[in-house]
Amino acid sequence: MAKTKVLSLSGSEVKDITLNDEIWNIEINEVVMSDAIRLGLASLRQGTHKTKDRSEVSGGGRKPWRQKGTGRARQGSTRAPHWVGGGIVFGPTPRDYSFKMNRKERRLALKSALSEKFKDKKLCVVENLELETPKTKEFLSTLNNLKLTGKTLIVTDGENGNVALAARNVSNLFVVEPTGVNVLDLVSADNLLIDEASVTKIEEVLK
Repeated sequence: MAKTKVLSLSGSEVKDITLNDEIWNIEINEVVMSDAIRLGLASLRQGTHKTKDRSEVSGGGRKPWRQKGTGRARQGSTRAPHWVGGGIVFGPTPRDYSFKMNRKERRLALKSALSEKFKDKKLCVVENLELETPKTKEFLSTLNNLKLTGKTLIVTDGENGNVALAARNVSNLFVVEPTGVNVLDLVSADNLLIDEASVTKIEEVLK
């Protein structure tokens, strides 16, 4: 059985908690995790890139010169792709970069990412993640007590508004709710800070 320590915000050990092995201690599937990361990155792309082809650029209404007798190559329009100011051939057009990933694969990828954090000892579980004030300085002091450095993903319930307010001014801190945990955020973070209630919610969803 997978077990980890539950800490208080002062950094002292409160108790041990037993984690669900089917979620926090599975064999990591790197292939499925890679697909989930690509899906997460693809969903961030707007896909609004656009170039104009020869039918969309302005000008070029008449033939530049007559067909024969000039000694020059025949031309039909100054908006042809090989002319300066002409249309672009095979340029990017608006598109959707997202792709389908099966539900079982997405769940397996998320379990693999959670298991990786547990096995690498980058998981920090606290008994209760509630702050009395939304002050960034006090929250950074709490992170020092927990010995967390680097990019940290903080998972807590949305009712703890002070946590989000205290962390939003720090570039390497990201706060999400248990239902918003995803593979891309987990992989890109150095540490995972989560309260005991959120652990229970994640296990309920992924069972």
